[in-house]
Amino acid sequence: MSKVGIDHWFSRGVSKESKNFSRYLIATERCGDLTVHVQGDILQQDKRAVFLTVHDLGCNHYSWDDYVNRPCMTEIKERSIFIHVDVPGHEENAERLAEGSFPSLQVLGEDLVTILDFLHVKYVICLGEGAGANVLARFALAHPTRTLGLILINLTGSSTSVLEVFKAKLVNWKGKDAVVRQSAEDYLLFHKFGHMANESTEEKERVIAEFTKRLGDSINKENVKMYVNAFLNRSDLPLKQYKVDILLIAGMKGSYASVVEKMHKELDKKTATLLKIEKAGDVLHDAPAKVAHAILLFCKGVGQLTSVALPGIDRQRAFSGCTFDSSDPKRRFGRGLSMEEYDKPNIRRFSLTSSASVDSGK
Repeated sequence: MSKVGIDHWFSRGVSKESKNFSRYLIATERCGDLTVHVQGDILQQDKRAVFLTVHDLGCNHYSWDDYVNRPCMTEIKERSIFIHVDVPGHEENAERLAEGSFPSLQVLGEDLVTILDFLHVKYVICLGEGAGANVLARFALAHPTRTLGLILINLTGSSTSVLEVFKAKLVNWKGKDAVVRQSAEDYLLFHKFGHMANESTEEKERVIAEFTKRLGDSINKENVKMYVNAFLNRSDLPLKQYKVDILLIAGMKGSYASVVEKMHKELDKKTATLLKIEKAGDVLHDAPAKVAHAILLFCKGVGQLTSVALPGIDRQRAFSGCTFDSSDPKRRFGRGLSMEEYDKPNIRRFSLTSSASVDSGK
């Protein structure tokens, strides 16, 4: 295991001064070498919240990097450390992986503990999106003592549905190479932007064009295909076995909103919370401030970031317009506890209720 770069800067319109990255190449037992980007001073982990992030299909660490550097995340970022993982073959300008070498989501999740051991990190809050959320859930189930909780965006927990298989076949996913390259983009666009299918706006064209350009410029498309295949062939996720706090976030216009809602119904409402964001599909893009508020409230509930004020908005207004569905009135945000009491760490208390619906205001 070797450290490849210290303060390795990535330029995508973000100034060097706003970043604090170290890049590592960490050898794992079954997944090969993983590229890991640490944002923040890892030596300060005892004084910071530590997040482990894994990206969705068609992305790499840049998706979480971009989000963490949004203004609504400033105060959280300044008091946290983010460990961003590139899944195999998704680091920038990676070579094509050998056929059959991409691990299953289960193996990938289990092997992530090697990263924590290498960096001497005791435990983390898992923060994942889409396929990355599935990977992190498997990590947490395999290594529950290394996690403080899970924040999972647009999580798909069940094995591949008939509908997904049909759509994969429809875009000719398993065709010859020349077809696969085009069908890979088609599938990924559905996965990421299916909620925008019927829209015809300049914003839609801009977002999709930016996503496609990044995919073509920096990520090996053959390796992307392998990640998608691993996602399509995933096994069921027994998340109800996880006994620590879970926050599920779903964009209600997203392709998997109903799947996330179904999963939440199967979980213990004492530890599992569902935040539904209306008028949003890609919540990190469509409703970044709402996600930042949820992240902060979750962290406070598990005893982290207790001194950080809600970013960009006062607490009373943070979730205005929410509707709550909870059998325990003490879990309702804004009732039964003062604002000062919300800042007191309590690993069994979370400031959101078991089901909340908010608009996508930024």
